[in-house]
Amino acid sequence: MSDTIDNTLTVPAFRQITVPLSDGTQLTARLWLPNGPGRVPLVLEWIPYRQSDNTAVGDSMTHGYFAAHGIAAMRIDLRGSGNSGGLLRDEYLSQEQDDAVEVIAWIAGQSWSNGNVGMIGISWGGFAALQIAARRPPALKAIITCCSTDDRYTDDVHFMGGALLTDGLQWGSGLFTQLGRPLDPAYVGDGWREQWLARLEGMEPPLAHWLAHMERDDYWRHGSVNENYRDIQCAVYAVGGWTDGYSDAILRLMEHLDVPRKGLIGPWTHIYPNWGTPGPAIDFLGECLRFWRHWLLGEQTGIMDEPMLHLWQGEQLRPYPSSLTLDGHWITASQWPATTNHHDFYLGDGLLTDAPAAAAPLLIDTPAHCGAMGGEWCPLDGGGNAPEFQGDQRADDGLSVCFDTPVLEAPLILCGKAELTVDIAFETPSAMLVLRLNEVDVHGHSARVTFGIHRLSRPDVPAGQTFPVVLPLKGVVYRFSAGCRIRLALSTAYWPMAWAEPGQGPVQILPATGRFRLPLRTESLPDKPDAFGPPRSAPALDHEVMAPEVTARRLSWDAGSNTHRLTMDAQRQKTRIGELSFDSEGHEAYEIGATAETASWQAERRQRYQRPGWHIELRSESRLAWQNGGLVLNSSYSAWENDREVFQRQWEHRFPARIKTIGG
Repeated sequence: MSDTIDNTLTVPAFRQITVPLSDGTQLTARLWLPNGPGRVPLVLEWIPYRQSDNTAVGDSMTHGYFAAHGIAAMRIDLRGSGNSGGLLRDEYLSQEQDDAVEVIAWIAGQSWSNGNVGMIGISWGGFAALQIAARRPPALKAIITCCSTDDRYTDDVHFMGGALLTDGLQWGSGLFTQLGRPLDPAYVGDGWREQWLARLEGMEPPLAHWLAHMERDDYWRHGSVNENYRDIQCAVYAVGGWTDGYSDAILRLMEHLDVPRKGLIGPWTHIYPNWGTPGPAIDFLGECLRFWRHWLLGEQTGIMDEPMLHLWQGEQLRPYPSSLTLDGHWITASQWPATTNHHDFYLGDGLLTDAPAAAAPLLIDTPAHCGAMGGEWCPLDGGGNAPEFQGDQRADDGLSVCFDTPVLEAPLILCGKAELTVDIAFETPSAMLVLRLNEVDVHGHSARVTFGIHRLSRPDVPAGQTFPVVLPLKGVVYRFSAGCRIRLALSTAYWPMAWAEPGQGPVQILPATGRFRLPLRTESLPDKPDAFGPPRSAPALDHEVMAPEVTARRLSWDAGSNTHRLTMDAQRQKTRIGELSFDSEGHEAYEIGATAETASWQAERRQRYQRPGWHIELRSESRLAWQNGGLVLNSSYSAWENDREVFQRQWEHRFPARIKTIGG
């Protein structure tokens, strides 16, 4: 954490409290109340990640900072998580939102409250802020939603453009392990074990829910605020990073919400911007305070007089799996879509040309292991330091069909979503087409600026007959440098990021029908190089790092079996707070041979909590593979107390192959 700690702050001590719900369930929380008299607003963070230990250090730095500046703050554990009662069965359930509406009303009714509540959150907490805002609790006046989405199907960790993402498998196995974490007897007392065992008995593998809904249906529509943006009536500040998986949602929220709103997209991955990586990190908590003071205290901080969007204009992207670098500076936009010009390129014989060119049809039939340099859809979403960024794209480019511009004589600034329009054909019921937009420098290094993954189905046309498609890439603001080339790379595989699906064959494209449109920045979008100061936070809760994080990511190829394998190993940081120590580890393996049917994934995870006389260990295993044309998910879970197994269960779930879908 790279914050500058403000040791001059007078940070009030947190209070450990419980919040009662109408059904008798008790939720546990940490509450920071500002010193001094008077009624104050409160900012709520609503997540299931254990405020008493796992998130305690970061919570103290963030919520302590708010409280030191006159804004009360609360970190509460959802029903069935941490030391809260009840069961947590899946993401974003109606019960979770009902509980939040109750909690917000409870907060507004406290003697110290001025009746105004804000919500802040990243990832799950960011989703929750949007979803609960759509429920319109009267006291909720504003939200800051970070690294979240308005669309749980087409733009979440589970699917991209209809294709199953393996980031969702990772997250599913991680959440599976977390669901069985114990209540802490130091907070709950003698009834902790009975509640813990009930929590274990009520578990199901989350992946089983998600894989049962491979198409967009009511399961995914629930919690997707793009179903009706008008449901949100409070002020919204949407925040994220271009390197994160969720940046497109910020642009859509700015376009479609009809409330006071602001957006901020930096170079970062899945992390709060005051800890932002790749840098620069910024004074995000100071920005939050300006927003909170405006909407919760009625002060004129000037924040709503500024342009709607602050965007990082990247340049000179240097890909490296453990340390991606994205130079650039801030620009602003007063609306979205921003006012842009566009430039159309056309598909020639391996070229992107400024005028339509004759070119023969091309068959794209990519080796199944293409994509190995793609990194993760959402790098570092677990908060660690694993080598999860993209690598040099030349290896994947060599397996793809590529179209290059001539060397650029002047810079070109992309601002928005690039889009390919082209006629295609395929014989199979569905197909996948992956588009990567790369910058190739003078030395031949290839960096992925943005990309799109699309699972396509044939409309009402016979197999092999051509039809037009419009294929967008993720939005971005990026300056292609003079002396470089722009490359459009097309493939029918993107392993391991996109799960390989049997029955998806080659795709024929007609380059002569192709148009690749780039929206270009205009001078009406001003530079703002000094938009934000350096990061600041409150001092961290006393803790000890007992062991640092150790991670590894290894690619290998067995020439005899033509099997490609990716393994990922992570021993997370071991931390001690008081007498309690906690840590976790994870091991994953992806394999694929020459065909999609050979794709497999498995994960093993462990989490440990320990203090004198109390030692809990949780173990989970997950495996997904194709079998007899369908998917088979095998899961197992065991829980140990003081080296004695107290729970063990295995599951097998089978899912038929998809027949039809609508591509991204």
